Amino acid sequence: MEKIKSLADLKKRQESLKSKIDLRDRANDPESHIQVKVSMSTCGIASGAKHTMEILIQEFNRHKIDAIVTQTGCMGFCFAEPTIEVRKPGSEPIIFGYVNEEKAIEIIEKYVLNDILVEGIIPANYQSIDNK
Repeated sequence: MEKIKSLADLKKRQESLKSKIDLRDRANDPESHIQVKVSMSTCGIASGAKHTMEILIQEFNRHKIDAIVTQTGCMGFCFAEPTIEVRKPGSEPIIFGYVNEEKAIEIIEKYVLNDILVEGIIPANYQSIDNK
């Protein structure tokens, strides 16, 4: 652990601990928050999922949106990586594919903030769609 040598060091430590406590508090009641899961399997990471996750966190902070952003394993949509699942309180989750930086910003600005669906949704019944 770092030694605290000044008031600035103490304030920095306080903010760090406060954000960890806030994260823990949100984890106790995740259904009351916007939840975003970023698929971080090998194919997701290779397609840019780490950058997508960073952009999501940055944009939620910029818009001052109280959201929980976590990583998850394979969602089974390797063809559409990076993929994310967005769950708004009281709503069914929606999975978006091909989520690059531009798409992540669009999802937050249109869907999360204004309930406007955007392109890139992977239907819940995707595996049952007959591709004749």
